[in-house]
Amino acid sequence: MESEFTKNRTGRQLDFTGDAIYVGIDVHKKQWNVSIMGEYKEHKTFVQPPDAVVLGNYLRDHFPNATYYSVYEAGFSGFWAHEALTQEGIINKVVNASDVPTTDKEKRQKSDTVDSRKLCRCLRDDSLTGIYVPSRQQQEDRNAVRLRKKLVRDIARCKNRIKGLLNYYGISVPDDMGEGYWPKRFIKWLSELNFDQDSGKFTMSIILGELISIQKLKKELDRQLVLMAKQKYEDQVKLLRSIPGIGLIGSLTFLTELGNVKRFKSFDQLCSYVGLVPNVYSSGETEHVGHMTKRKNIYLQPLLIQCAWQAVGKDPALMKAYQDWCKVMKANKAIIRIARKLLSRIRFVLVNQKEYTLRTL
Repeated sequence: MESEFTKNRTGRQLDFTGDAIYVGIDVHKKQWNVSIMGEYKEHKTFVQPPDAVVLGNYLRDHFPNATYYSVYEAGFSGFWAHEALTQEGIINKVVNASDVPTTDKEKRQKSDTVDSRKLCRCLRDDSLTGIYVPSRQQQEDRNAVRLRKKLVRDIARCKNRIKGLLNYYGISVPDDMGEGYWPKRFIKWLSELNFDQDSGKFTMSIILGELISIQKLKKELDRQLVLMAKQKYEDQVKLLRSIPGIGLIGSLTFLTELGNVKRFKSFDQLCSYVGLVPNVYSSGETEHVGHMTKRKNIYLQPLLIQCAWQAVGKDPALMKAYQDWCKVMKANKAIIRIARKLLSRIRFVLVNQKEYTLRTL
């Protein structure tokens, strides 16, 4: 049965061929706040279930044969909504929330309705730049690599708890235990510690059990990452590992976070994405260059700096450059410049598909 919305008052079939319909979506877990606008007039703002099919059916019923454009802000929900909207024939764009132009009134009177209308208006005005949407394979591989970083953090947290208990009770670690590396004999020594009460013994056993469990999970994940590197990224990993300072996990992190490095039109654009550019404030004759920007990839920036410290000790050219910079600035600023050099090498080997050749001075 034909929908009543597809006919105008004369009973003729509605046809929006050649027209554009813009949709701004404020995405939440249990609902979407949706605003719809035409090229010259706002249509409606409403709440619907978080389902792209529902939105697609609504658009086709009310605006048949139009070209549909939608936008939402990147966040907790990842990119599944983008994939679902695309399957519904909607040209979708995902944007960084910080890049959406916002008036002072919108900041002071913020609501889901205001946000969806703002997104829709900016989409219609073509004032939004979409972010890169990785493929589903890249998303899943990237989350596996990110999980390893989280497990390493959890292991450090458990170790700090154990150290805290030892310090709290004044228990000294024997010199031959090798506390810094936490060998098996040290773990056994911890499990055999005596406490005055059973509650003390139980507390230590719980934390120690959590540590052992997470370490086992990390070892299993490491095996899977090695397998993934061989099956999917063998050639690319080989290229990156030819650069001093970059290992297997570092290579996988760069590959899964960057995706296709050719999507960056310039090296400066790549540095901006990683977060190796300073904050700059310029007004008139005044120009202030501050610290590194907080806008960064939280996985790549610290990893690149860590790799830079390793590379300085392995590459004579980088060591020379680092020492020269240290003469005019602090070490923590000099290593940032080394990180930029390292990033340039990463871009070179991936773009040209050539291994890096270590050069001597």
